[in-house]
Amino acid sequence: MSTAIDRQNRNDPAARAIRAARTVADPRWQAVVGRDRNADGQFFYSVRTTGVYCRPSCAARTANAENVAFHASAADAERAGFRPCKRCRPDRLSLPPPHAALVTELCRFIETAERAPTLAELAHRAGMSPHHVHRTFREVTGVTPKAYVAAHRAGRMRHALAAGAMVTDAIYDAGYGSNGRFYEQSDGVLGMTPTRYRAGGAGAEIRFAVGECSLGAILVAQSERGICAIAIGDDPDQLARDLQDRFPKARLVGGDEAFEKLVARVVGFVEAPRVGLDLPLDVRGTAFQQRVWQAMRAIPVGATVSYSELARTIGAPGSTRAVASACAANVLAVAIPCHRVVRSDGALSGYRWGVERKRALIAREAGA
Repeated sequence: MSTAIDRQNRNDPAARAIRAARTVADPRWQAVVGRDRNADGQFFYSVRTTGVYCRPSCAARTANAENVAFHASAADAERAGFRPCKRCRPDRLSLPPPHAALVTELCRFIETAERAPTLAELAHRAGMSPHHVHRTFREVTGVTPKAYVAAHRAGRMRHALAAGAMVTDAIYDAGYGSNGRFYEQSDGVLGMTPTRYRAGGAGAEIRFAVGECSLGAILVAQSERGICAIAIGDDPDQLARDLQDRFPKARLVGGDEAFEKLVARVVGFVEAPRVGLDLPLDVRGTAFQQRVWQAMRAIPVGATVSYSELARTIGAPGSTRAVASACAANVLAVAIPCHRVVRSDGALSGYRWGVERKRALIAREAGA
């Protein structure tokens, strides 16, 4: 238990300066500042003000040197009273680079296979047991092999229907074994029947409303499955026209009083991101986009990562440009926080709803 003298030493400017100088002089500090993955497993560091400990490569904002201490192991950090960071998971074993490369190869195999491979087939290809390949795949990508296969098939299905393919042809080309199997999942895959999706959403009903937030006008739209669009801009009419362009044949219905309350919840989340947004989302994208968006939703409030870091997180370190494209394709502002992804030098790149709004969101979350 801290004594009054301990507390006084912690708050004394001279003592703080000494602690900072001692940390900066330690070679391990440079590994933390540089987020050096090669240092992972060699040591861990804790942050006095947050009570957590991390890997050297943790993508969280760099702590003040005066608040940092180093530990030889995760167990040492926990014995000192610190809890594991929820971002970098220092209490879990790091997967060696060959595993990340192997999972990337399995993802490519899934994406090029004529039919959806089974877990047993993936395990045979990887030279692992089914249990091991399942666990490794999930650790690297954040999703199970089954979920990745399903997302990829859904992406192929959406692409084929959008290109005008016959529904039956699209079902089999996407790797579904039968019409019946696909129709059991069609609502989850497309958010509507395949015929309706192919017709540009004809007959579908999408409720929407436009409100105001500190960042400008905000449009919220909801399909039968959940929130399908959150857009921010200067012109409310343009936001509505953009929604119409996405679903040219859907029936757009203005929100009633109950829907206005839902919009108010979204606005409240924009203004105070730490309150969270516990609403169902209608997220549609390719298998790769789904991986990127899921990884973005795991970025903590107040933190940022680079496009290259995000690419490494999903097990595809060579896909930085594709990751940036997936960020640009996101249509759910703030709910899928693509604003937390920045360039490697920390500079802000393009943002669907304007770079100034991206800057404002990052600043707001950092001070939240």
